[in-house]
Amino acid sequence: MKSLKIYLIAGGVFLLLYIIAEANRPRVINWAETLSSKEKTPFAAYILFNRLHDIFPGAKITPYRQAVYNVIAEDSIANSSYVIVAPYVNLSNDDYDQLTKYVKAGNDVFIASEGFGATITKALGIETKEYYDLMNRRYGVHFVNPHLDSSKYFTLDKRIGRVFFSGLDTSRVVVLGQNSGGKANFIKVKFGKGTLYLLCNPLFFSNYSLLDTIGQKYAATALSYVKNTKQLIWDEYYSQGDEENDSPMRLFLSNQALQWAYYIAIFSLLAFVVFEIKRRQRIIPVAEPLTNSTVDFVNVVGQVYYEKKDNANIVHKKITYFLSSLRDGYQLKTTTLDEEFIETLAQKTAIDVAFITELVGYINYLNVQQNVTNSELIELNRLIEQFYIKSR
Repeated sequence: MKSLKIYLIAGGVFLLLYIIAEANRPRVINWAETLSSKEKTPFAAYILFNRLHDIFPGAKITPYRQAVYNVIAEDSIANSSYVIVAPYVNLSNDDYDQLTKYVKAGNDVFIASEGFGATITKALGIETKEYYDLMNRRYGVHFVNPHLDSSKYFTLDKRIGRVFFSGLDTSRVVVLGQNSGGKANFIKVKFGKGTLYLLCNPLFFSNYSLLDTIGQKYAATALSYVKNTKQLIWDEYYSQGDEENDSPMRLFLSNQALQWAYYIAIFSLLAFVVFEIKRRQRIIPVAEPLTNSTVDFVNVVGQVYYEKKDNANIVHKKITYFLSSLRDGYQLKTTTLDEEFIETLAQKTAIDVAFITELVGYINYLNVQQNVTNSELIELNRLIEQFYIKSR
């Protein structure tokens, strides 16, 4: 117990030192580009999701964490608009086919992503690229709509605005916005009665961007192209994953403090197991298995009968046991040991009638004797043993 107290005290001291170090450590900013509506990190989309009513007043905001095909297949989302803001969107062929049907029915779809996957790239003939330079220059974007101030550029740092469409099929798409290099960054494609909007700078909709008035104006203007319907579908599948794959561990591993707490708990458990491997109790003595005392018991009982020399009693018990075995083994009545009994026993055992007659006759003879000699006892035992051998 003394060693255990030392371990507990040492563990408590280390834990206290860790808490003090964590409390005084400079907070590390998480710059991961998640665009998740539930996170408040710079490149998440918490602000946008909670201010969508400012852009779409009166609309019912419904978040979904399912694939596009599964969402649009529901009849309840007819006459709505669909918004996807994610770092990367990769629609399957079924998703894209269902999406185009949804747009042709008169609905608008807005997708802001730095990449649109092979299906959209091949179907619409588009491709995205990003400016890479060592100067870390800023690239502004603007709208080309004549009803808007096309001379106004929206410029932010942190590589926001660097992605652009490098290849476009101008016969199918309409350019709505460009960057300072003259490359398109915001386009639309008409499908039937609806419109598909594609914007390749999703970080303009992040928390970091929306804390700046420039980012606020750009995000509001871009989303204003989408029709203000009674219902707005907000996609969380491409920013947070499928809700069916969620697990409690995801919460721990997504939060740095909880992540370290989990690791410390696992380490402490392993350390406890290592230190407790050593025995803390006396060695348990080996229990010897019980010996077979049947032979000893038989010898003792035999010695008792031998000293008493009560042969009649032994004969009586031996005959009783033998008749009991006949009743159990051959279902015979042993109350009367007559000729009928002898014939029946001979038939069932396939033993000579002469031997059965000798055995039964000897049993009947000993049953009426008051005194039995040793030779008579031995003869009875011999006959019974011969019966067992012949009846096998």
